[in-house]
Amino acid sequence: MSMPVLRGIARLAVAVGLMCTLLGPFADAQLPTLGDGGDLSTGAERRLGERIAKELYRDPDYIDDPVIAEYVQGIWEPLLAAARLRGEVTPELDERFAWQILLGKDRTINAFALPGGYLGLQLGLVAVVANRDELASVLAHELSHVTQRHISRLMTQQNRQTPWVIGAMILGAIAASKNPDAGNAVIAGGQALAIQNQLNFSRDMEREADRIGYGVMTQAGFEPLGFVTMFDKLQQASRLNDNGAFPYLRTHPMTTERMADMQARQQLAGRSATPAPATLLHAMVVARARVLSASGVDALRALTAQAPTQGRPDQSPARQAGVLYAAAFASLQLRDVAAARQWAVALQEVVRQDVGASRMARLLLAEIALTGGDAEAAARLIPAVAAGRPDLLLLSQAQIRGSHAAQAAAALQTWTALHPRDATAWQLLASAYAGQGLQVRAIRAEAEAQVAHLDYAAAMDRFKAAQELVRQKARQGSLGDDHIEASIIDTRTRQVESLLREQALER
Repeated sequence: MSMPVLRGIARLAVAVGLMCTLLGPFADAQLPTLGDGGDLSTGAERRLGERIAKELYRDPDYIDDPVIAEYVQGIWEPLLAAARLRGEVTPELDERFAWQILLGKDRTINAFALPGGYLGLQLGLVAVVANRDELASVLAHELSHVTQRHISRLMTQQNRQTPWVIGAMILGAIAASKNPDAGNAVIAGGQALAIQNQLNFSRDMEREADRIGYGVMTQAGFEPLGFVTMFDKLQQASRLNDNGAFPYLRTHPMTTERMADMQARQQLAGRSATPAPATLLHAMVVARARVLSASGVDALRALTAQAPTQGRPDQSPARQAGVLYAAAFASLQLRDVAAARQWAVALQEVVRQDVGASRMARLLLAEIALTGGDAEAAARLIPAVAAGRPDLLLLSQAQIRGSHAAQAAAALQTWTALHPRDATAWQLLASAYAGQGLQVRAIRAEAEAQVAHLDYAAAMDRFKAAQELVRQKARQGSLGDDHIEASIIDTRTRQVESLLREQALER
C-alpha cells in the first residue's frame, strides 16, 4: 500500500475518533420520534451538523471564493425555493437547518450532504460541469438527502449498532472523494453485517434523492437532462462504477441504473434531449474553479499555455472566454501581473456584449490591479454601489488598502447586519476598523468571524480580549463612543457562553 494511502487512513482514523465523540451523546440521548425523520430531532441534527462543519471550516481545503460562491448560490436558491413550494422543506426544517454550502478546493468530483442542512461541494466538480443544469442536478440531489432526513434515518436504522459505525460511514463517504482506497478501508473496518445493511439502506436513499431531486430541479426551472449528463461524468470519474465488480459493496446504486431511470423520466415528460450550451458566465466560473483546484505551479502554467495569442474562429465564445479567464487567473496566481492583465483585457473584448460575463471580467481586472498594488485602480473598476458580494468584498479590500477604511467599514457594517454568518465580511470589517484605530470594534468583528465559523471557544477568547480592552479604556477615561460597542460585546459574550455550555452538556 502506498504512503499516501497510509497517511489517508491515519487521518481517517483520527476523523472517525472525532465522529465517535460527536455521535456518542446523540446515540445515547432519549430523543423524540419524528416519524419518517427517525429518532434524531431537528435540533440535535443541526448541532451535529455544526460540529462537523466546524471541522470542515478548519480544513486547509475549505475556501470562500466569493465569485464561485455567488454563482453556486444563484443555482441553490431557486432549488431551495422549489423544495419549499413542494413541501419538501417543512417550516420546522426551514427554521432550524442551516441551508449552507461549503466549498472545498479539492480536485475530486464530489459533493455531499451533512446533518443539519450543510452541504459540501468540491471545486473539482464545479470544474467539470458543462452547464447550470448539471450543477443544479447535483445540488438538488444533495438537497433531497437533507429534506428527507436521510442521516437521521440512517442513524435510526443503526441504533442497535455501535455509534462509530455510522460515523465511519459518513466520514468514509466524504474521505473517499480524496482517497477512494482510504475511504473504502474505513468502511471495510466495520462489522460486515452492519456495514452491508448500511450500504443497502444507502442505495435506497440515493434512489430517493434522485427521484425527489428531479422534481425539485424541474420545478425550479432547470432542465433535468442535467441529471443524465452529470451521471455520465460521475461514471467516467469513478473507477468502481459499472465495472461489474462487487456491486453490493457500493454506497450508491450503479450509475447506469440511475441514468436509465432519469432518461425514462425525461422521455415520459417529453423534455429536451439536447443539453443546454454553456453560457459565457458559466465557462468563466468553471475556469476559475479549475485554477483554484489546480495542484502546483506546473498545472497553473499549463492553463496559461492554453490561451490563444489571438481570436480563434473555431472556438465558441464560451470556449474562448473560459480559456482566456483561466489564463488570466492562473497568471495572477503565479504573480505574473502583466500577463494576467493582458489576458483579462482580451477577455473583456470577447464578453463585452454579455452583462454578467462583463461584470466578472471587470472583477478579475480589479483583482489583478489589487494584486499589482494599485488599490485606487481596483476601486475604480467596481461601482460605488456594489452589485453583489464579490464586488463588495473586493471594493472593501481596495478601500482598506487605499486609505478609505471608513467607507469600507460603513458598507461592511450594513452587510454583516444582514448576513451575520459571513465570516469573510466580518474579517474584512475587523481590518477596516483596525485601519481607523478602532481596536475594540476590530476585536469584536474578529470574534464574530469565529462565531460564523462555529468556533465558539475562539470567539470567546476574542470577546474577552475586547472586554479587557474596554476596561482599560474605562480606567483611562478614553472609552468615548465605545460604550455602545461594549454593551454589544457583553450581550454577545453571554450568548456565546450559552452556546459553549450547550456543547459541554452534549459531550
